[in-house]
Amino acid sequence: MTYDFNLKTKDNHLMIGDIDANDLAEKYNTPLYVIDEQKIRDNYKKLYQAFSSKYENLHMCYAAKANTSLAVLKILLDEGSYIDAVSPGEIYTALLAGFTPDRIVYTGNNITNEELKYAHETGVTINLDSISALERLSKIEGSEGKEISIRVNPMVEAGHHEHCITGGPKSKFGIREDEAVEVYQKAIDLGFKPIGMHSHIGSEILESEPFMLAVETMMDIAGRVHQEVGIDFKFLDFGGGFGIPYEPTENELDLETFTTDIIKLFKAKLDEYDMGSPSFYIEPGRFLVGNSEVLLTRVNNIKESYRKFAGVDCGFGTLLRPTMYGSYHHIVVANKMNEENSEEIDIAGNLCESGDLFARDRPMPKLEEGDLLAILNAGAYAYSMASQYNSRPRPAEVLVNKDQSDIIRRRENFNDLLIGQEVPTRLLK
Repeated sequence: MTYDFNLKTKDNHLMIGDIDANDLAEKYNTPLYVIDEQKIRDNYKKLYQAFSSKYENLHMCYAAKANTSLAVLKILLDEGSYIDAVSPGEIYTALLAGFTPDRIVYTGNNITNEELKYAHETGVTINLDSISALERLSKIEGSEGKEISIRVNPMVEAGHHEHCITGGPKSKFGIREDEAVEVYQKAIDLGFKPIGMHSHIGSEILESEPFMLAVETMMDIAGRVHQEVGIDFKFLDFGGGFGIPYEPTENELDLETFTTDIIKLFKAKLDEYDMGSPSFYIEPGRFLVGNSEVLLTRVNNIKESYRKFAGVDCGFGTLLRPTMYGSYHHIVVANKMNEENSEEIDIAGNLCESGDLFARDRPMPKLEEGDLLAILNAGAYAYSMASQYNSRPRPAEVLVNKDQSDIIRRRENFNDLLIGQEVPTRLLK
């Protein structure tokens, strides 16, 4: 089976919403991130319906780290989302976007006292990752009686790359499953009111088996805590990691089977441990925004060396995933959508790094200088991981809603490279 990415074309051109991608590139220049608003909304509704039709007490917490654009947050707020924040900056941004503190779950790791204080003062739900953080939060004025959650490591791991695995014996995240009862009792002794439990095993999950195992393990941990410590959980948070197809040979996550199996297991474990009907929390990021955005980049150099290269006007400072994870991103020629592949070519970025490559030996139509490439699935962990490496300003980001387009992040200029810099007086000669 070949996944077709559900691309819309017209007159040999790629369409984003109802707008020609080539017109967007001409209007806003390249490189350019372009988000299709309707895809975000459709993705949210699809995932929410799949879960909530089987268990009504559901909260979807958007993993803001995937893309922290205020416009994206506003869209998801409008759809009814909660927020999964992993830093004080994400808390700040979510509050600015209009999320109330009760709709934000903060899960930090290796958190400082200052970060704990900020999270406490904002009133968001704090999901603690370690005994140290629990003890240090208890020393902050006004924290007594605070409702908290605790992250556990269910010793289940999944992910497309070792850097994306967040559970298992090598993971830095969460407390050990065998110390959960002790830690929850300690939280009570310190004056807290534990109301939640959290786990997260990894990302880009396209099959139900690892997630099922994580749910089963965490429910058993929560059951023991409920029975031995007397915790009546208000919510159980199973994290995110729901994947999307990046390669044409990958299949979509079978949502109906996945959600049916997960909720059936969840309900069975609730009954087994007599835990009532706590809220079921999930933290989708990539699933909601990943396929909503493309990166438009112009071919500016065709080079015949020992290999054939198509050089483009951006690099891993704009899209890091191929270099950091070896990730595959499908690439199409936005001005030659109906042309067949006729060559294998390397797609190279413009940074002074030998690893700055988007693709090796990629089958493509014959490329020419001036062609517009669209790198797909650039909505998650793309702009949010972008940098100014090689002193290259970050690109603009545009939001498309049907036939309307708006800049939601302006293109940076050279002045932006110097923000925050100061030169000591002694060097001003």
